[in-house]
Amino acid sequence: MENELVEQRKEKIKELRSLGIDPFQNNFKPTHEADNVLSTYANHSEEDLKNHSHEFSLAGRLITLRDFGKTIFFHIMDRTGKIQGYIRKDVIGDEKLGFFKKFIDIGDFIGIKGNLFKTKTGELTINIKDFKLITKSLYPLPEKWHGLKDVETRYRKRYLDLISNPEVKEIFLKRTRIIRLIREFLNERGFIEVETPILNTIAGGALAKPFKTYHNALDLELYLRIAPELYLKRLVVGGFERVYELGRTFRNEGVSTQHNPEFTIMELYQSYATYEDLMELVEELICYAGEAILGALEFDYQGMMIDMSRPWKRINLIESIKSKLAEDILGRDELLFKKAASLGIAHKGIRGKALTGIFERLVGDGIVDPTFVLGFPTDISPLARKNDLNPDITDRFELYIAGREVANAFSELNDPIDQKERFLRQLDLKSKGEEEIHEMDEDFIGALEQGMPPTAGAGIGIDRLVMLLTNSPSIREVILFPHLRPE
Repeated sequence: MENELVEQRKEKIKELRSLGIDPFQNNFKPTHEADNVLSTYANHSEEDLKNHSHEFSLAGRLITLRDFGKTIFFHIMDRTGKIQGYIRKDVIGDEKLGFFKKFIDIGDFIGIKGNLFKTKTGELTINIKDFKLITKSLYPLPEKWHGLKDVETRYRKRYLDLISNPEVKEIFLKRTRIIRLIREFLNERGFIEVETPILNTIAGGALAKPFKTYHNALDLELYLRIAPELYLKRLVVGGFERVYELGRTFRNEGVSTQHNPEFTIMELYQSYATYEDLMELVEELICYAGEAILGALEFDYQGMMIDMSRPWKRINLIESIKSKLAEDILGRDELLFKKAASLGIAHKGIRGKALTGIFERLVGDGIVDPTFVLGFPTDISPLARKNDLNPDITDRFELYIAGREVANAFSELNDPIDQKERFLRQLDLKSKGEEEIHEMDEDFIGALEQGMPPTAGAGIGIDRLVMLLTNSPSIREVILFPHLRPE
């Protein structure tokens, strides 16, 4: 049936062209948009509208059509919303009415001109004086009454998803607003936004498996960045004492409701600050965005009531694990690794990996309200400053909300000697098969040797934050074109 409809539309295009009418025009200039018209005239009476002689010109996609013979009702949708149009034979004439009935289909883009009135049901409507076919659609839209529900099709053909499901469009409008709010917040506090390379000669700044690519002219293997951290800290060395970047990052890892190989992160660095200062900053930033988007700090997320009222809770990673275990297994690596293995955690003999894996399973997954987790092991925090009282942990936190990590931050390691020693220990692990560890970045060490002021840095996962503030269950709902296997 669909193929038949497509062929019919192709025939209409041929006939239009034979009549000298271009079915793909670019010469219609709307003067108004649907939402502006509806909001401006919503409270006008029918008498007021009759006395209003102004002509309205709008354009959009035809999404509904009801033909009553001598009259036609339809809706067009532009970027702001939808508005109803009304065609009457005695106003528009036989020829124009016949053209509409013959050549205009749902899915087409049309331009309309006319006056505003209210129907018997009180709906603001454009009484059409003239219209123009702007773009002919070859394919019919998804069946209106059921919308587009198949998840796979929604993600593969996001354009149809946006047309069919207004709530999806609203998610991405909110995403844009959240990002704008983050920029406003940081800019007002003296941070400057920068751009650093996406193509890196060394993958660094995080423990993750990179994507590889190749530069033909330079005959050089490159990596898509797994984090902007090392370049941003070079800028701190150069004198940018408050700096941030908001952009794409790539990790060659699995796909899930919380992970996409290509995702958006915001990283910031502030000189003369500690990780404790950044707890305050991150807390304030997320509340600023949350209150602007939701109008409140308490809200429902997927059946959980989230309360973001400040101050946020703080817990210690190791102490919180101990509270969940019947026996003390943290003192002996053998018992620790056995427990991690029983929970399906791949630790590869790295104590910090086992501890954080156990924490995620036993504690992190159950966290609802915003909670800062402190006390991360040094062996999995190679870029973070050691705690002055306990060198086995670092001055680092992760922020958990609704069972998932949303932010990661720490006081930065600015001792080049300690940093080089940590990189060398990481390389030893790499030689034993740890794929997520990367080569020594000698230039970064050189930058630290020039002297970096005491600094703290934080990264916020934008996609996960958008999930939270739009009540979305999966990261694919907040990424316009998530990665999928080819059909």
